[in-house]
Amino acid sequence: MKIDKIETFKVAIPLRKPFKTALRTVNTAESILVKVTCDNGIIGWGEAPPTVVITGETLSSIESAIHQVLKPYLEQQSLLNFEAIFQGIQSILIGNSSAKAAVDMALYDCLSQQCKLPLYQFLGGHKNEIETDFTVSVNGPEEMGEDAVSYVQQGFDVLKVKVGKDNTATDIERIREIRGRIGNNIKIRLDANQGWTPKEAIQAIRKMEELGLNIELVEQPVKAWDIAGLKQVTDHVDTLIMADESVFSPRQAFEVIKSRSADLINIKLMKSGGIYQAQIINQLAEVCGMECMVGSMIETRIGISAAAHFAASKKNITRFDFDAPLMLAKELVEGGIKYNGRKVTLPTEPGLGIRHVNVEEGASVGNSK
Repeated sequence: MKIDKIETFKVAIPLRKPFKTALRTVNTAESILVKVTCDNGIIGWGEAPPTVVITGETLSSIESAIHQVLKPYLEQQSLLNFEAIFQGIQSILIGNSSAKAAVDMALYDCLSQQCKLPLYQFLGGHKNEIETDFTVSVNGPEEMGEDAVSYVQQGFDVLKVKVGKDNTATDIERIREIRGRIGNNIKIRLDANQGWTPKEAIQAIRKMEELGLNIELVEQPVKAWDIAGLKQVTDHVDTLIMADESVFSPRQAFEVIKSRSADLINIKLMKSGGIYQAQIINQLAEVCGMECMVGSMIETRIGISAAAHFAASKKNITRFDFDAPLMLAKELVEGGIKYNGRKVTLPTEPGLGIRHVNVEEGASVGNSK
């Protein structure tokens, strides 16, 4: 089973509503799609969205990393030697985690198809259904309150609310408005996207605790590099603190776990460089008693399906953030995961379960080599 051909395609899909965080505003979901064809006819799919403010990658850099480095390394290799291949993907190129992730998930798609298993079963098979939250973009308090009500009416009982923009007083006003509109039975997770200083985070979270706003967790309250600050926040509030941008690699995960700088870790394939490294991060956390969430960037059903297969396969992954395909104005992918409100069902077909990808429909920024 040799890797015969690696192709990429650029796609761009408008969002139903702008996605806003403390770091960026996204109106169009852009991605590089990866298609791996093996000599036995098996085809695997992967995806890499450019998230320059987090991973540092652009469409051009992702495409370049794949065609100039990863493709020459991989083509004509036997995929049955996959341990060496996945280690090679990580060592042959520094950084470029999204480019690596796209290739990694396409190869896992091929491998699990060869074994005639859905990918989540190939990886461990813990469960075949999970539930996603839905993200409330950072806007004015009234607009965020209206959005929150709309998502609850659509059946979502966990909201991930973006904060960290403007000032902490406005952030608290945002959460008070949302909680006042949706009541106390809906879980609220906050994501500050590195928008606070440690002191601001402690002050804001304590105030929300005093107000009884019932926040389940706060994700990445401080700058990604500030592990000491992250620990300071974790040690001085009762609310759970989750590391996101602070953890790309297993080594970074080890440092956060060892120092107990956070209570939870958010694993994203675009940060870890794919499923191979993501499994190591989860195993490190699990043996040390720390649960994980699996999240995503603004991705199509290809990337989200890969992330969901990984997440569903592991017992230690207890929280899921897979709402991105529901934000897209159109669908390019047939197959993959299925949505029924907040419920996400894993496909029974081998691999990712992708049946067709209409790259022509999404190729508003052109096809690649």
